[in-house]
Amino acid sequence: MSDVRLAIEAAPRTVVGKQVKQLRRDGMIPAVIYGIQDPVTIQLENKMLRRVLRRAGTTNLIDISFGGQKRTVLAREIQQHLTRGDLIHVDFQEVDLKVKIAAEVPLVLVGRSQMTKDTLGSDVLVLTSVEIEALPDDLIAEIEVDVSNLTDDETIYVADLSAPKGVVILTDPETAVARFEYTQADTGEDDYQMTADSVEIIEKGKIDED
Repeated sequence: MSDVRLAIEAAPRTVVGKQVKQLRRDGMIPAVIYGIQDPVTIQLENKMLRRVLRRAGTTNLIDISFGGQKRTVLAREIQQHLTRGDLIHVDFQEVDLKVKIAAEVPLVLVGRSQMTKDTLGSDVLVLTSVEIEALPDDLIAEIEVDVSNLTDDETIYVADLSAPKGVVILTDPETAVARFEYTQADTGEDDYQMTADSVEIIEKGKIDED
């Protein structure tokens, strides 16, 4: 949940198209704010933007100040270079603090089942995220999936998850979330197959001799 409102200074941006490459070389990242009001193009200092995005993710609110005004936003799309990881562009969505919005939040495994402690296998997260709905100030960064009491014949479903007050999980409640999987034992099938093939070859040879 958004306990602390993050803030960052920006500047209006007039540079567009191919010229934004020079903007990035100068240490500034192009961005756009859309949503409630008309879209506006802005630019933000690279290092400061990285620090804010690292803390905010896509579920914590950010106050962006520029040109004598302030917009409360969520980072919706963060574009990065495929190999270098450099920031290329950020889309921010302005939000109305009184209107609920939908967001995708990750699921995180918590605890270990007894079978995992006994090294019989591992607890597996089969669903990585769920969609939630909440007021912007009530958005959460993740939902914990407690597998400490998980048994070998049990599956945890979305319906079993707990969300804080004010947060509704929109994902189908019958969707599987986590389960225990035994470690695959070596059955020796390869050795058996090799033996069977050898016998078959010997038998063919015997028929030929006859």
